[in-house]
This record gives sequence, C-alpha cells and structure tokens, in this order.
Amino acid sequence: MRGVARIVHPRTWLPAVVAVVVVGLLWTWVARDNPYVLPTLSSVGRQFLEQPELYLANAWTTLQEALLGLAAGTVCAVLLAVLVGESGLVRRGVTPLAVVLNVTPVVAIAPALVVAFGFGLTPKVIVTGLITFFPVLMNTVTGLRSVDRHVLQVFRTVDASRLDVLVRLRFPSALPYVFAALRVVFPLSLVGAVVAEFAAAGAQSGLGTLISVASSNSQLDRVFAAIACLALMGSLMLLLVTTVERRALAWHESQNR
Repeated sequence: MRGVARIVHPRTWLPAVVAVVVVGLLWTWVARDNPYVLPTLSSVGRQFLEQPELYLANAWTTLQEALLGLAAGTVCAVLLAVLVGESGLVRRGVTPLAVVLNVTPVVAIAPALVVAFGFGLTPKVIVTGLITFFPVLMNTVTGLRSVDRHVLQVFRTVDASRLDVLVRLRFPSALPYVFAALRVVFPLSLVGAVVAEFAAAGAQSGLGTLISVASSNSQLDRVFAAIACLALMGSLMLLLVTTVERRALAWHESQNR
C-alpha cells in the first residue's frame, strides 16, 4: 500500500507531467515556424493513425533483433564474468581484450559484419550483443567480487565448496550489480539494433531502416514517428527490468529506501 500511495501522490507524477507539457509547447512553437527542422506533433500523430501496421511491423523486427542480441550478450558476459571472478589468470587475459572491444566504435564494426554475414539477422544480433556485453561483464565481475568478508570467512570455516560459495554467496551479492547493468543495456540494445539496420543498407524492415529511408525522402514526420516508437519501446523495456528487479531484490536494502 505504501508503494501505491507513493505512485499516486502528485509529488511523484506531477513533475513528469509538467516537463512533458513544457517540452510539447516548446516543440509546437519551434515546429510552427521551422517545419523543416521539426514536424508538428499532429503530423507525427497522424502517421500512427494512418499507418499503424507499418510501425508495428518494423518495431517488431527491431525488437526481435534487440532481444536476441541482448540475450546473447548478457549470457556470454555472465559466463565470462564467472570465469574472470574465479581465476586471476583469466581476469588478466580477458580484461584488456574486453576494454579494447568496449572502446572500439561499434558503428565502425557494423559495416564489416554486414559484409561478412549479409543483410540478415546475424550482423544485427552481433552488433547488439557487442554493445550490451561490456556493461554486464564489468558489473557482474564487480558484484561477484564484492562479497562480505565476514560472510565469506564463515563459508570457508564450514569448508564450503567453491560452487557453494559461488551459488549461495557470490551470485546473490552480484544481483544488484547485474540489474544495474541490465537497466542500462535493455534500452541500449535498441541502439545496437538500429545502428546495425543503418549499416545494412539493403535491409527490408526495422525502425532503423524506416528512419533511413524516410530521412532520404525528407519525411520528417515519419522519422520522428519511428523515433517515438523507439523511445516508447525503450521506456517499456526499462520499466520491465525495473519491475523484475524490485521483485527479485525485495530482500536487498536498495529496494527498501
């Protein structure tokens, strides 16, 4: 009940409503005198009303690419983080490579992946996986190593195996760090999917392809309608992972503030 009361209290939702209204008024003012800079909100809305199936179909394509890449990147990152956390030798070998991969612009890699794997799903999943990989890896490694020393000493006292320590102590300690990374990479996966669609000039569907084609035809209303779809999808993905986090970490002090 306390959480519901906090949500319905004007102090929670009123600032966001005021911010949206102010942005909407500023947008309308700029779009009225600069139609080649910003389309009017009414023209963007008409795009959704007149062609909803166009945006739904392309949004579904982009969402599939994002989720597949997110799943691949997250699974690989967590598995590698376990190896890094358990072996100093692996950590010293993997960390420099992970850093190099992280600082390499994915925009530069995407065209090469398209050449290697074609215009299908594979290069888009790889790009999305690369973007989501590093944050999950670093946060998971930090979480696995951030265990309470006193609790760890208790586990060693009772002669717990490394697997018991990993499953019963290190994984629970790492969960807040993992969810912190997921809050970042869930919306970020959409960025990876769109970047890959931009690079795959021959792609037939996806919001990135829709934006690219519409911008080349100076259809600003269609461009911003697709951007609005991406923003809505990213917000819903963030809401999903936040909701799961609150339930999964109900025992953690971060959820009781």
